[in-house]
Amino acid sequence: MLPVEDALAAVLSAAARARAAVSAVPLLDALGLVLAQDARAPDPLPPFRASVKDGYAVVASDGPGEYPVIAEARAGDDALGVVVAPGTVAYVTTGGPIPDGADAVVQVEDTEQLAAAPDGAKRVRISARVAEGQDVRSVGCDIEKDSVVLKSGEIIGPAEVGLLATVGITTVKAYRRPTIAVFSTGDELVQPATATLNRGQIRDSNRAMLLAAAIQQKCKVVDLGIAKDTEESIVELMDAALRSDADIILTSGGVSMGDRDLVKPCLARMGKIHFEKIRMKPGKPLTFAEITSNDTSKPSKTALAFGLPGNPVSCMVCFNLFVVPAIRLVSGWSNPHLQRVHARISHPLRADPHRPEFHRAVIRWVLDDGSGRPGYVAESTGQQASSRLLSMKSANALLEVQSSGQILAAGTSIQAILISDITSPPLDKLPAASTPLSHFVSSAKSASADVPQVAAFQNAEVKVAILTVSDTVSSGAGPDRSGPRAVSVVNSSSEKLGGATVVATAVVPDEVEKIKEILVKWSDIDCVNLILTLGGTGFTPRDVTPEATKCVIEKEAPGLAFVMIQESLKVTPFAMLSQAACGIRGSTLIINMPGNPNAAAECMEALLPALKHAMKQLKGDKREKNPNHVPHAEAAPIDQWERSFKAASSGGGCSCDP
Repeated sequence: MLPVEDALAAVLSAAARARAAVSAVPLLDALGLVLAQDARAPDPLPPFRASVKDGYAVVASDGPGEYPVIAEARAGDDALGVVVAPGTVAYVTTGGPIPDGADAVVQVEDTEQLAAAPDGAKRVRISARVAEGQDVRSVGCDIEKDSVVLKSGEIIGPAEVGLLATVGITTVKAYRRPTIAVFSTGDELVQPATATLNRGQIRDSNRAMLLAAAIQQKCKVVDLGIAKDTEESIVELMDAALRSDADIILTSGGVSMGDRDLVKPCLARMGKIHFEKIRMKPGKPLTFAEITSNDTSKPSKTALAFGLPGNPVSCMVCFNLFVVPAIRLVSGWSNPHLQRVHARISHPLRADPHRPEFHRAVIRWVLDDGSGRPGYVAESTGQQASSRLLSMKSANALLEVQSSGQILAAGTSIQAILISDITSPPLDKLPAASTPLSHFVSSAKSASADVPQVAAFQNAEVKVAILTVSDTVSSGAGPDRSGPRAVSVVNSSSEKLGGATVVATAVVPDEVEKIKEILVKWSDIDCVNLILTLGGTGFTPRDVTPEATKCVIEKEAPGLAFVMIQESLKVTPFAMLSQAACGIRGSTLIINMPGNPNAAAECMEALLPALKHAMKQLKGDKREKNPNHVPHAEAAPIDQWERSFKAASSGGGCSCDP
């Protein structure tokens, strides 16, 4: 079985080759498309000196006083021929041109109209002194002439439409919307409109669901109906999809191991299968291929074909994880990956021992996620069977649960993939924004009767924070494998660490200042007892975690780094390249660990015998001793010279032996 990340890489590689054609599109029709070429400004904005406010254009050096109003320059006027000389002013409106000679604007609130002069000329009293250039927009201060206002690859939203109109672009070159052809397979399927089901029949839900999902992704869709469980029927609809000029073909069902699961042999006959089984739950039988039309009457075209599982939840999960990124890349997106955030689970979750699971959940931002700080809280949508479409209802995230076989306690921070809007979850699914996670932790039912509930984080004996340092993870280009594994190791070793609880997790890029900032915050403000950093300890130019750590620690702890290198050398000789740093800041112990999930777990296991002892010492417990330690007052008096003489003369070995 192929790992999820390898399968996604194969999909994106093929999607990059299948990028949609570029076409000229009227401005309003371009909403939601991706720009295919840079957009430049043909002239500056503003194209003239313009007033920021309603007021009077003045010569700044004149200062307060009474002045004649020689002209008015309103928005839309050109103010040509008007010159403001010293001792005169001109009335201007917001956006209006600044007459020649004036170098500042006095807002109307700092003026007072006076009675007209005998000749009828208007007069005004200026009561405030202004600096030269005040409330004047210079030529090109917003947009310079020939500057790039939008770059190729940017998505055109309402603001972008307005910006293009500002620079006079009414037709844009953009990647066209992909066309997606959809059909279901299965002799058991009938149309959703079927009023009465015969024995062995079910209504086709997947096709309607996939069509709606494709439309939500701004694609054109082609509904090809239902194929029977025969190669002839499946190939017929595949050919119809290719004739429809589809960029992506989605089928559901017929990709498992049964003798009537015929989608895979059909795809193999029509093109190249990249993979047909993935290490994930749900969605294991997903198949992906590139197929090409045999129609010689038109130019050859290759389409991306996804054989999605027949179970509706598996089908939808695979659509989100693989088809959506493919759609984005074909549509011209530069970064097609789904956004990831960290959320604390409100109840225990049991991880599958063999495959990573994508657990459907509703997440919401709350003011207190249980750590005393704002954050996301995740609640499961319930029973997670792949046939139970109700588990997808209202779900806005997929929780990445690694295959540890362990139970993740309530309050554990876990990575969540966003699959829909997170601003408006159902009101009955999550508490008010001010409700802390500790409410869940104390009241949520255990997944198993023997699962202990996590105490409130504030009461934890040893507070642990885990920092993943990775450009890839922080940008959303890849999942965080190390962080969840470290959380799992700490939770399972809580007693050995003296009652440890993970109270905070975070991901930062490989940047010294950002690493330092969060280490200082966790140490000095949050008073965390133990900080584990993951990644950035090697030799590449971006490996700066030790450099950042050494900037904040006050005492080094080289013995911990030595033990970790010893442990890692048992697995790989490259462990000697580690430059990991360990040390103390205040009462916080900071340890740099490798970014590899397995290596981090191995290092943690190697350090466990000493960490509980270290935590107590950092808390000022001088009495904490090794279990085999004998106090000096209780030790039997021994004349060391006599002991050494007897040992040497008796031939019993080295006098240093105990």
